[in-house]
Amino acid sequence: MSKLAILGGEKVATSSIAANVKWPVVNRAMEEGVLSVLRDGNMSGTDITKKFEAEFAKWNGTKYALAQSSGTSCLQAAMFGVGLGHGDEIICPSTTYWASGLPAMSLGATIVFADIDRKTLCLDPADFEKRITPRTKAVVVVHYCAYPAPMDEIMAIARKHNIKVIEDVSHAQGGRYKGKMLGTFGDVAAMSLMSGKSFAIGEGGILITDDREIYERAMLWGHYERGGDINLPGLAEYKGLPCGGYKYRMHQLSSVVGLEQLKKYDDECAAIDAAMKYFWAGLADLPLGNHIPEEANSTKGGWYACKGLYDPAAFEGLSLKYFIEAVVAEGGQGFGAGCNAALHTHPLFHTMDVYGDGKAANTANLPADANKDINKDGDLPVAESICNYTFSIPWFKHVDRALIDEQIAAVRKVCENYKDLLASDPKEEVKGKFFQTARKN
Repeated sequence: MSKLAILGGEKVATSSIAANVKWPVVNRAMEEGVLSVLRDGNMSGTDITKKFEAEFAKWNGTKYALAQSSGTSCLQAAMFGVGLGHGDEIICPSTTYWASGLPAMSLGATIVFADIDRKTLCLDPADFEKRITPRTKAVVVVHYCAYPAPMDEIMAIARKHNIKVIEDVSHAQGGRYKGKMLGTFGDVAAMSLMSGKSFAIGEGGILITDDREIYERAMLWGHYERGGDINLPGLAEYKGLPCGGYKYRMHQLSSVVGLEQLKKYDDECAAIDAAMKYFWAGLADLPLGNHIPEEANSTKGGWYACKGLYDPAAFEGLSLKYFIEAVVAEGGQGFGAGCNAALHTHPLFHTMDVYGDGKAANTANLPADANKDINKDGDLPVAESICNYTFSIPWFKHVDRALIDEQIAAVRKVCENYKDLLASDPKEEVKGKFFQTARKN
């Protein structure tokens, strides 16, 4: 039996994975496109951005796309687009990046957090329905860590209660649920396209929808120069100024990169999918969850922020933190314990008076008879504990079997010798972070 490296043995993985996980893949066409925009002084125009929007909408199979400065701005515009405002509630999974929910506060709405499913790490449909009140206007569905949320169940609940559905596809561009593109189930979808995401264009975000009113409202919110595209009664008279007071135009260095990414992204996703499935195939006989969708024709797109699922009981109570430390000691790269911390546990949602209302901002605009005792610690048990059951894995971009085999060997060695760790396990809990990025190495 080989001695574990964390206990003084030799590590099994010695090759660097840095070249394999480097992202995004920049080609000559992207470089030439950026230089062309720079030389033309056309960074702040909209002609290239409109071309990118048209191609992105076509790729997704939607009528409209609106490119903006960030995914966060797109989420806020989507919320305004569906009519979210003072006194409304919006439901959001507690385990996600903060931008999935926080923009609602700037619209005067209240964020009600819901629990996640331990296996999918996405919104738990039953808990979503449990959180609905007469003030619920919308729900944000996050395809967390590229895993497709259970859209059939979620859409049925939303339609039953007349709730608007906003999909946050920031982790999952190009992914599918039962064969249909993520972002095309709800009323509107928004996503980040920053450089760390699977569909990476630099800085920026994009909104997609088939609803003309949502599209025009989103444009009216943060675009002053595109009045010619705003024509609906009740909206057209307000064009000429960004009605939210925000300037959300995408700079065209990003949009020109986006046009080139569309030409190669599907092929890149296919390579990533093959590499990641090869990694998990090498661990298939071990008691680790692979976080791969089980539904037929459901995919993870670019596998952003890819995760594994850990059950301490399968390792006689060995803590996740110590397990991952042992994998890293074996030469494992890109591994890390935990995921995003449960947002509802942050004091922002309980006590902070952000806007000077004299009361906590998240519930400041609820009517006097509304229940304001929400988002309590202990109320969402899965979200509050999930950091001790999930871990990051390397985000391979190419199928290099020898390189991936070394990382498989690092995990396998720890799994097969975990009993040697039980006596020295410090039993430290994983403290999730409210801000977390995908590991690149």
